[in-house]
Amino acid sequence: MSDGIGARVKRKEDKRFITGKGKYTDDIRTENQAYAAFVRCPVAHAKINGINADAALAMEGVIAIHTGPEMKEDGIGDMITGWAITSKDGSPMNCGVWNPMVTTYGRYVGDAIAIVVAETQAQARAAAEAVELDYEELPATVFTGDALNDGAAQVHENVPGNMIYDWEIGDEAKANAGLANAHHVTELEMVNNRLSPNPMEPRSAVAIYDEAEDHYTLYTTSQNPHVARLVLSAFYNVAPEHKLRVIAPDVGGGFGSKIYIYPEEITCLWASMKTGRSVKWTSDRTEAFLTDAHGRDHVTKATMGFDADGRIVAFKTDTIANIGAYVSLFATVTPTYLHGTLLSGCYDMPAIYGNVKAVHTNTAPVDAYRGAGRPEATYTIERMMETAAREMGMDPAELRRKNFINEFPYQTEVILQYDSGDYHKLLDMAQKEADVAGFEARKAEAASRGKLRGIGYSTFVEACGLAPSAAVGSLGSAVGLWESAEVRVNPVGTIEILTGSHSHGQSHQTTFAQLAADRFGVPIDNVQVIHGDTDKVQFGMGTYGSRSGPVGMSAIMKALDKVEAKAKKIAAHTLEASEDDLVIENGEVKVAGTDKKMAWHEIGLAAYIAHNLPEGMEPGLKETAFFDPVNFSFPSGALICEVEVDPDTGVTEIVKFTAVDDFGTIINPMVVEGQVHGGVTQGIGQAMLEGVVHDESGQLLTASYMDYAMPRADDVPSYTLDHNSTPSPLNPLGIKGCGEAGAIGSPPAVINAITDAIGNNDLDMPATPSKVWAALQAVKPAMAAE
Repeated sequence: MSDGIGARVKRKEDKRFITGKGKYTDDIRTENQAYAAFVRCPVAHAKINGINADAALAMEGVIAIHTGPEMKEDGIGDMITGWAITSKDGSPMNCGVWNPMVTTYGRYVGDAIAIVVAETQAQARAAAEAVELDYEELPATVFTGDALNDGAAQVHENVPGNMIYDWEIGDEAKANAGLANAHHVTELEMVNNRLSPNPMEPRSAVAIYDEAEDHYTLYTTSQNPHVARLVLSAFYNVAPEHKLRVIAPDVGGGFGSKIYIYPEEITCLWASMKTGRSVKWTSDRTEAFLTDAHGRDHVTKATMGFDADGRIVAFKTDTIANIGAYVSLFATVTPTYLHGTLLSGCYDMPAIYGNVKAVHTNTAPVDAYRGAGRPEATYTIERMMETAAREMGMDPAELRRKNFINEFPYQTEVILQYDSGDYHKLLDMAQKEADVAGFEARKAEAASRGKLRGIGYSTFVEACGLAPSAAVGSLGSAVGLWESAEVRVNPVGTIEILTGSHSHGQSHQTTFAQLAADRFGVPIDNVQVIHGDTDKVQFGMGTYGSRSGPVGMSAIMKALDKVEAKAKKIAAHTLEASEDDLVIENGEVKVAGTDKKMAWHEIGLAAYIAHNLPEGMEPGLKETAFFDPVNFSFPSGALICEVEVDPDTGVTEIVKFTAVDDFGTIINPMVVEGQVHGGVTQGIGQAMLEGVVHDESGQLLTASYMDYAMPRADDVPSYTLDHNSTPSPLNPLGIKGCGEAGAIGSPPAVINAITDAIGNNDLDMPATPSKVWAALQAVKPAMAAE
């Protein structure tokens, strides 16, 4: 089938997007609509003594101004986290209270203090500026490395020393013994820089309260609308679930930052009830930089030991993870079970120990960002491998090969069991595609032009799917992480797939439709994918952690199995044949070896007319399914980056970038390539350009695109991509997931290439020209002596 699995089908959703016909939350227009703006904390830490809203309330168009204490009085709950982490001493984690709007203390610049509702957006924003705050500025703790210091300012009174938890994984005694007996030990201190997610569409909410029905509707930029409805109902007490509808229409990117319910959505729903108006809020870019959940922000010290043959004998990491002022939904699991469990990487490591201390600071909350814990683990491992190879005088590719896992399934020392892979072949293919054999000639040619050329490797494995539910529950997750699907065959044979996954750039309308097109041989245009509306779609867990393929598609496959089974029963009864003799192809159900057949639309019609169904069969042709994986799936890859550095300026150009990945079964190669392009580009952004920066008082210095550098087209080369698939044995399709791989593997490849070029391993991200130049100056005397 030309539209089926493995076909390079053009994206169905592109027509409306590229012609400006997409419908995003900010496009929603409702009757009696008003607009919201927020009064925000102007300093990183303050006691809010009160507000004076008299002048603002008198301004034209202002409808109401409401505050945090009012929300508290109305019973609106505090923000929650979705994962309880236990410290290594057995004690529960200890985190500060997060009110949707400040009741007493503002704890970061941008913390919401009051909501202004007005007739227009401009009027709301002007009135918010006119609200006077009476506050006492307090000392602030801003930087990750300072949070645990003696004398550091307390972010929350109930979190002594700013320590949320002190968590461990692996065997410390075993790792220490391995390091003590190692032939060679490599040590590095690394910073995994804080990032702003910057999706194309800023966050937005349209809240509607219907007083007659006592019913709420929320349009929002969400990656998981059902979970949003659940927490809004069960924890924030906005409304019972059956009185609340959440709709996530077209969503312009998320990268993890739209998984969570934020204070603004809760407050807009409450304000709609208070004012009797529908209330719309859309973030501007500065608000997004201030209040969207940031990513990464780790400070890590790593130690890796090797025997005389270059085999890893032990690996140990100590990490301080900045959680920000409040604990967001996935904030606690990202640096623990999404990070520590990947510390084995692609390598057979006999001893591993990881310690993570999570801390509060007076900065915006930090949570999952594309890759969520796996990029941090991969960066640590791959920087260590490259540095160790240089210290031991070994080829970095050969050091990796010497330590690769060779047999699957493989049980790591840090909980996970990898399902499948061929890391040797990935690296072999990457080296061939990158023409590593010709690198020395290219390096010499660059030197003739006064440029420094370097090459860097990164081999990685990641965990996708976040499963199974029973396992994650035992590790502290508040919810199961299965997925649901419903497949409806209409009387005319067209097909609707309703999925609990949510598409915000992943191409679900195309790839999910390909599954049905492949199964029943129908044109892909006869298949419609529906998602994002809690009144239309049964409960589902949403999209994050590259789970839409291995989990979401698997639920669809189970529903398709049920539809196929019923369709064959109908056809067998009508054609007076055995079900075992039936085949489905080219939109027809045929009796093998005969000319007897039914067109697919005839099956649908027969199911609903119900004049001649098998005895006891119910009319209709639609089925539901739930899929709860037995394990994560484990994509992997080998990436090679080649750079040229101008030694006079530190300006770095990526001249070649090669990525060879194992995503298991690939549904649509073109879509997968697009995901890799985007992921690698984001990884390059982190490695060379991006970084959230605060001053010592906690003011955000990178609050606009004037100061926060995003990668542009001329910052990246034309990528060379390839695949080697080892299907996962753990789901019906053999799929592994692809959405985050590029962002996971690319940062260490880039930094390894730059440090190779300049001859200095001491370089942190982002590798800006000034940092690269300074690193070059630090090694110039040694280079001159050589």
